[in-house]
Amino acid sequence: MGDLIDLTGRTVIVTGASSGIGAATARALRAAGSRPVLAARRADRLAGLSAELGGALAVPTDVTDAGQVRDLVAATLERHGRIDGLVNNAGAAMTGPVADVDLVEYRRILELNIAALVGVTQAVLPAMREQRFGRIVNISSGTTRRVATGYGAYAATKSAVNMLSAVLRDELAADGVAVSLLLPSITATEFGDGMFQLGVSPRPGMVPHHPDYVASVVLRLLRTGEDTFDIPHGSEQPGIARVPD
Repeated sequence: MGDLIDLTGRTVIVTGASSGIGAATARALRAAGSRPVLAARRADRLAGLSAELGGALAVPTDVTDAGQVRDLVAATLERHGRIDGLVNNAGAAMTGPVADVDLVEYRRILELNIAALVGVTQAVLPAMREQRFGRIVNISSGTTRRVATGYGAYAATKSAVNMLSAVLRDELAADGVAVSLLLPSITATEFGDGMFQLGVSPRPGMVPHHPDYVASVVLRLLRTGEDTFDIPHGSEQPGIARVPD
């Protein structure tokens, strides 16, 4: 675990901030006194969330577009002068048997879920290295902890995120940048066209979690710099975001 930090006044970029875990994380950061920077493709959603959060910087961004990512980083530095954290949350689902995967669509998912995560990380690193500090939280998936029949193509992209996070954590430690990996259980978001709904269990032992619950763990990781947090399946657990002594 890294040094415990206060999030007050910290500037944190959140990708995929227009809904779900991303929007919940932005709200939680604002409540913690941070300066969230909102990045997503849906400009209308970002504008509404920015207004809700007191004018938080919102930069419509397709994270698969290197030029737009550069603009995101430049706008953040222009407004706030530093980048303390990054939450790599942007991503998309794919369901169905691997044998039936549409390869054109899958290449798009690979670009978004893997390559874009690397690209956004690379883009913020110069600022983090200059200040000798940074916290990066990569959002993976609990599907990577099992044989994810029906979700294999998607789970493979998130398995890549797991490996990249572990390697980046080792490579960036000397720069003062801590990389954390978060594996949520099923969460009631727009994922898979809203396939998981609060209060509706898809199978025994599986309970969809609220995005706010997951966001609370994201903030824990930003504070602590822990390497990995695997959110347990089942009912939400009070105190899960408590920082360990």
